[in-house]
Amino acid sequence: MGEKPKTPEYPAYWEADVVLRDGTTAHLRPVRPEDASGLARMHEGQSQSSIYLRFFTFKSSLSRKELERFTHVDYRDRVAFVALRGEEILGVGRYDRLDDPLEAEVAFNISDASQGKGIGSILMEHLAVAARENGIRRFTAEVLPENRKMLSVFQDTGFEVSRHFDDGVVAVAFSIDPTAKSRAVMESREHRAEARSVAELLAPEAVAVIGASRQWGSVGFALLQNIIEGGYTGPVYGINPEALEVAGMISRATLAEVPGPVDLAVIAVPEAEVPAVVQDCARHGVKGLLVVTTGYADAGQEGLVRQRALVRQARANGMRVIGPASAGLINTAPEVSLNASVSPFLPVRGPVGLFSQSAVIGVTLFAAAHRRGIGLSSILSAGNRADVSGNDAMQYFEDDPATNAVGVYLESFGNPRKFSRIARRLSRSKPVVVARSDVMGRRLPPGHETRTTQAPTGAVDSMLEQTGVIQVENHDDLMDLMQTVASQPLPAGRRVGVVGNSLALNRVVMDAVEHHGLTVASTVLVPHLDGAHVVDEAVRAVGHAVSETIASGEVDALLVVTQAGMHQEVGDADRLAAAVEEASRGTSITVLASLTGVLDLTYRSASLRGSGPATEDGLQRGIPVFSSPEQAAHVLSRLAWYSAWREAEAGVPVEPEGVDRDRAEELIEGWAPRAHGTDLVRLTAEEAGELLGCYGIRVLPAARFTTEDEAVQAADRLGWPVAVKAVDSYLRHRLDLGGVRLNIVDAESLRRNVAQMRQVLEPFGSPGLEVQSMAPSGQACTITALEDPLLGPVVSFGIAGDAVDLLDDWVHRVPPLTNQDLDRMIRAPRAAAKLFGYGGLPAVDTDALQDLLARVAALKDDHPQVARIRFNPVLASDRGVTVLSADIDVANAAQRTDSARRAMRD
Repeated sequence: MGEKPKTPEYPAYWEADVVLRDGTTAHLRPVRPEDASGLARMHEGQSQSSIYLRFFTFKSSLSRKELERFTHVDYRDRVAFVALRGEEILGVGRYDRLDDPLEAEVAFNISDASQGKGIGSILMEHLAVAARENGIRRFTAEVLPENRKMLSVFQDTGFEVSRHFDDGVVAVAFSIDPTAKSRAVMESREHRAEARSVAELLAPEAVAVIGASRQWGSVGFALLQNIIEGGYTGPVYGINPEALEVAGMISRATLAEVPGPVDLAVIAVPEAEVPAVVQDCARHGVKGLLVVTTGYADAGQEGLVRQRALVRQARANGMRVIGPASAGLINTAPEVSLNASVSPFLPVRGPVGLFSQSAVIGVTLFAAAHRRGIGLSSILSAGNRADVSGNDAMQYFEDDPATNAVGVYLESFGNPRKFSRIARRLSRSKPVVVARSDVMGRRLPPGHETRTTQAPTGAVDSMLEQTGVIQVENHDDLMDLMQTVASQPLPAGRRVGVVGNSLALNRVVMDAVEHHGLTVASTVLVPHLDGAHVVDEAVRAVGHAVSETIASGEVDALLVVTQAGMHQEVGDADRLAAAVEEASRGTSITVLASLTGVLDLTYRSASLRGSGPATEDGLQRGIPVFSSPEQAAHVLSRLAWYSAWREAEAGVPVEPEGVDRDRAEELIEGWAPRAHGTDLVRLTAEEAGELLGCYGIRVLPAARFTTEDEAVQAADRLGWPVAVKAVDSYLRHRLDLGGVRLNIVDAESLRRNVAQMRQVLEPFGSPGLEVQSMAPSGQACTITALEDPLLGPVVSFGIAGDAVDLLDDWVHRVPPLTNQDLDRMIRAPRAAAKLFGYGGLPAVDTDALQDLLARVAALKDDHPQVARIRFNPVLASDRGVTVLSADIDVANAAQRTDSARRAMRD
């Protein structure tokens, strides 16, 4: 008897939770033999038309043989995915490899009740990724002409699809290698689905508070009371099996007693009761959960296990989760008016959207917005951020017409690559202010589950700068920015006017403005008038000075700074702020005020004075007032930076020519098995050269030697003149330490230099030597690229030598890179002046340098298995660039934080 065939290994890492077009969720996984009964039930529930379009004939049921074929696959030549909601199969997609090993036939079957939710497109994306992993590069399919829905699924993939009519069917075929267009299509679908999912949570048709309590001071009591007092426009139900009445309404024991559907369930029950509550929500079709209950990841490892189970349970039943340990959510839209939070009041309606992770910080932001009078569109506190994240919130804020500016408080990153591309797109239309700590990414706060970064210091800052977000250090700085973008237009430039009533204070303000990189374009000194009887005259003088400065056309922003004496009485400060607001109304100039020495206690913190409803341009009426001119100048500098970033060209993604990705992948797959666990494999010079050649990168050949005769033979082979270098990575560039000798023209000189170098380098451990042809002289640069556990691919550039070795003068970027990213990248290091004609030397070929960076970024972005690339040095001259040394490490493939398939964060 022959050997029993091995059972194919189930690829569990292909499983994923996904957001559908309607904002609900589903679980995607490879098909398993036990799915036969579920597949049979799905088929039996299909209409005759659907069955005919899928099978080209009608069959009332699937035979046992068909079910076995559909559910028994090898996960290589035959692959199928099922989309599940609970135990129900919503759809299935499959491919079967054809005689051509690079080609597979693909087919889909979506249940009638689930059509129109984008399931076919999601299945296509996951099948394509699995197929590429298994060496398939092309999909084909046969579709009946009347099956327009399926034809549109193929046509809308973003791939280049060919179609032709043959024997009564439409034959389609297309390459599944990802392109800029296919990635853009996927990201657009993902954006719409995730924005919709958050919108459904923020604007529910009905809300149930599960765990509503009669006990004053309890969370359940406060949540229900705040929803009612906030004027929520839909029905709200209190669920408490032990009380007949809560908050003046009849209590329901369970969701089964609620007379209608519930979209949002606010859960405030003890942690042990949550799983049963979630299952009850699933049975009654609840769309989303707001979990304020604590005791999950915030309670240690056991709590983390419970948190994962909570998210799996909710997503598997189509529900998204805010929390656990959330402070709640708020939507001030009049047609919703929802305050499902611990805040006792609904904020003023305004143009600012806020997101925070920590519940404590969420409460702090609620209070700060109220204290400063900042108008809000919506607030979302994610708590432990087990599911709904800052990325989801930004997707929503981008589409929300009521939100003109976004504030985000982050304690950790879940998917920074996705954050990068969302924030970059969002920042083009709305200012995004991000508060984070200096150690974010390197240390996790309690209750957060994600990776930490191993990228160089400054990489997170560089990634955020690349996206155009305005970075601040704490929630106070965040609110300083938010109160300004809520009420003021962005400055068109860096010219600042100063209006004040003290010569000394004006000088201080001018110094602060210049310290922050702005330009003082105008100063006006108004009379310093004391005494209550002249306050009116002083207020008029300030208003007149503001009007005159704005009318001059000489400034992009204006700082109004007045000294104590004018506003000592209660109400004087309000009168002054109102005069400034009136004088600047309707202008495109950014106007801020700082009232120093105020005795009125309401001015101990910055506030938005004269606040009122939003104007036609979406800005809130009022003037931001700061307690110090330094704060105001700092805010202006950050807004000026953002305005310049937004006005600059965004650029287009760079796709280097002459790249052979397939060959590179074959090479890497052959080398990767040499890496075990977390070990890295250092490629030989020949292997590195072959891989780099796939991306059009050439390394100047070098040859190691042990004897002087070998050195001469290598020089004859490589070509004279030559250089001799120490193999040691630090010494090989150091002329001052004897680690390199240049322009050696003949054998006798080479032998003499080798002997001298060995004598000089003996104190350094007698490192090995190599010989290399001379490259054109130029500026030495360093390029590195690595696969970071948190950020994914990171490309770094610096000017070689002390600038990077001692001063850490690097610039870091996260691919994919645009042409503008590349241009800014080579200009960003402080030592970059050496590339542009410094000291009378010729400027280098910057186009060639940018092309090299683009090729390195593409290689690193395409291949997570390439753990590290280091080019040191790269000589940049006016005639091109030359890579003199390349080290490449390969590892087992890491799970990229933002892959070529739509999947929710695990």
